[in-house]
Amino acid sequence: MTHLQAGLSPETIEKARLELNENPDILHQDIQQVRDMIITRPDIGFLRTDDAFILRFLRARKFHQTEAFRLLAQYFQYRQLNLDMFKNFKADDPGIKRALTDGFPGVLENRDHCGRKILLLFAANWDQSRNSFIDILRAILLSLEVLIEDQELQINGFILIIDWSNFSFKQASKLTPSILKLAIEGLQDSFPARFGGVHFVNQPWYIHALYTLIKPFLKDKTRKRIFLHGNNLNSLHQLIHPECLPSEFGGTLPPYDMGTWARTLLGPDYSDENEYTHTSYNAMQVKHASSNLEREASPKPMKRSQSVVEAGTLKHEDQGESENTQPLLALD
Repeated sequence: MTHLQAGLSPETIEKARLELNENPDILHQDIQQVRDMIITRPDIGFLRTDDAFILRFLRARKFHQTEAFRLLAQYFQYRQLNLDMFKNFKADDPGIKRALTDGFPGVLENRDHCGRKILLLFAANWDQSRNSFIDILRAILLSLEVLIEDQELQINGFILIIDWSNFSFKQASKLTPSILKLAIEGLQDSFPARFGGVHFVNQPWYIHALYTLIKPFLKDKTRKRIFLHGNNLNSLHQLIHPECLPSEFGGTLPPYDMGTWARTLLGPDYSDENEYTHTSYNAMQVKHASSNLEREASPKPMKRSQSVVEAGTLKHEDQGESENTQPLLALD
């Protein structure tokens, strides 16, 4: 084991070997091969090229050096092409802070049975007079930057659950093809994270329609890992154990507290109010912020749709019968 694997459990090291082709004996050689390719893209400013940084791209592409370099290049190119998104890319940025405080994204403290971190999005909480979609996307990307510092998550990956309960047609109309494409490019094509699944629950018909808009932008591998569960939580529980989920998803954990992740990032500067104070937090300087979840302040209840969990099935007023689970996508 090299110092680059320090802190990993023996089980995770073995998982990296079997699933990702990670070989500690040639780890530095693999990293250097990716670094040597940087000269082929003089049009891109590679702002970080240390061993630990490049390693996460190799893990995201199962140690295929060419694919890892392509992802590394796209990571920085995406930031060059969208400079406004990454200006003041810190938790104290007013737009990012509002999104974090409103629960975008939610991050569960416990991981699933495969060691993956579970991210939550309660779509109906999107107050479009308060948060732009771009700021929500920035908050998600910033959160992933912090979480991906954890080597266990570089190997085990993430799960995303989106609850579409009470997400109105008017709200959906703001999800234009251009901003959806921007989100897909940022998450699917330009970030070194392994997404084991994206799960939709309580999605209305117009979310199915949105899928037809984004389908051309999705890779085949990505399409296979979105699962549309509708009102049927039993199908969700077949993939994510109930003991890993809050009660909103038929799980055994308490209801999700939307302030959990915001308090982790903002610390003493976290505020429930619309006015915020300054913090010096910077995503590129903070490591393993997810470990701070155990030291959170008192919970704040989350505003969300009126839904009822009945015998493993989530029902609500504006959505009727259950749908069959359909695998559509996931980012890896």
